Amino acid sequence: MDRLKLMETFAAVALRGSLTAAAAAEGVAPAVVSRRLDALEEYLGVKLLVRTTRKVTLSFEGSAYLEDCQRILREVGDVEAAVSLGGVKARGHLRISAPAGFGRRHVAPLLMRYLDDNPEVNANLDLSDRMVDLVNENVDCAVRLGELADSSLVSVRLGEMRRVVVASPDYLARRGVPPAPTFLVDHECLSLGQQRGWVFRETAGKAATSTIKVGGRLECNDGAVLHDWALAGKGLAWRSLWEVGADIAAGRLVTVLDEFAAPPVGIHAVVPQRRHLPLRVRMFIDLLKATWRDPAYWAAATA
Repeated sequence: MDRLKLMETFAAVALRGSLTAAAAAEGVAPAVVSRRLDALEEYLGVKLLVRTTRKVTLSFEGSAYLEDCQRILREVGDVEAAVSLGGVKARGHLRISAPAGFGRRHVAPLLMRYLDDNPEVNANLDLSDRMVDLVNENVDCAVRLGELADSSLVSVRLGEMRRVVVASPDYLARRGVPPAPTFLVDHECLSLGQQRGWVFRETAGKAATSTIKVGGRLECNDGAVLHDWALAGKGLAWRSLWEVGADIAAGRLVTVLDEFAAPPVGIHAVVPQRRHLPLRVRMFIDLLKATWRDPAYWAAATA
């Protein structure tokens, strides 16, 4: 049997911790994966994996072999790419996850551009506001907004975003402009479901921030609905500038509390591991980074 295929299967099982997950990623039956592992262990004469009905763990020898295995597979992939017609080429299936609203506006168009430039890649884009499990759901890269929770995943900062408090001119004419975040208690604030609160600088122009709990008669777990409610004059909303920038430029929404606005937060790409990242994933992340770090892109997107 092809030794490289055995190594690829072993690495897939080791990284995903499951024969079933590795089989799904390779598009074969779990029994095929099991036979490949048996063949590799027989060839090497050592036990690489400890398999139970619930999970798969690496043996001592398996841990050492995995590192060399990944290095060899990476080198083979780079050699093949280097001799391909036209130089380096990305190939294979790319699975991307992104928040729904942001993904529709700023990930999907770039993915189309990427596929146009890389015809040997096919892709699946999952737009969801839930926190996907990259390893168990076989996701190559997730785009995440805001500060990241501690995790074993690897993140790459792609750009940054700023949030602003907005309302329609009609609402502000009726209810007035809050002079400081503490005055939000007197306003209808459009909340994002169980959102912890809105973040502001504690003092105008200073770095320290604090979170203000807000409330009102309306809340929703869909940011697009909050945006629509703000346009309809139903209250104040704390939204990302990429979402409301065009409405601000057109005068449909007005920002308030700008001097207390929190510092920008990151837009990140999150991947299961940094080493031996497939070429197709690295090239897609590079496109996102080059695009989102360009101020001209955001200026055009919010105009």
